[in-house]
Amino acid sequence: MEEIEIYSWTTLDAIKKAADIIETVGDLHSDHQMSVFCVIEDDYLELCYSDSSANYLRRYEDEEEFEKAIEERKEELSETSFEDDDYEEDFEEDEELDLDDESDEF
Repeated sequence: MEEIEIYSWTTLDAIKKAADIIETVGDLHSDHQMSVFCVIEDDYLELCYSDSSANYLRRYEDEEEFEKAIEERKEELSETSFEDDDYEEDFEEDEELDLDDESDEF
C-alpha cells in the first residue's frame, strides 16, 4: 500500500469522477470521515475525505489487499458510530429526569 496526503477535496473529487466506485464507507456529517473505494484501470484506490484530519489517497497492490481495507474501514467506522450511540443514549437518559419530582423532597 502506498499513501499520499491530499490537501484539497477538489483533487479527490477529480479522481473520483474518473474512477469506477466500488463502495463508500462512512459519512462526513456523522463520522467526520468518508472513504471512497474505487478502481481506475489496474489501480485499487481509497480516497479518504476528512473534516477533522488530513485527506489522503491510498493505492493498494491488488484486489485482495483492497477488499481487506474495505472491511477494516467498515469496522473502524462502526466502532466510532457505536461510541457515538452510547453518548446519545446517556444524553437521552439525562433528558428524561423530572426535576419537579426532586423539588418535593427539599
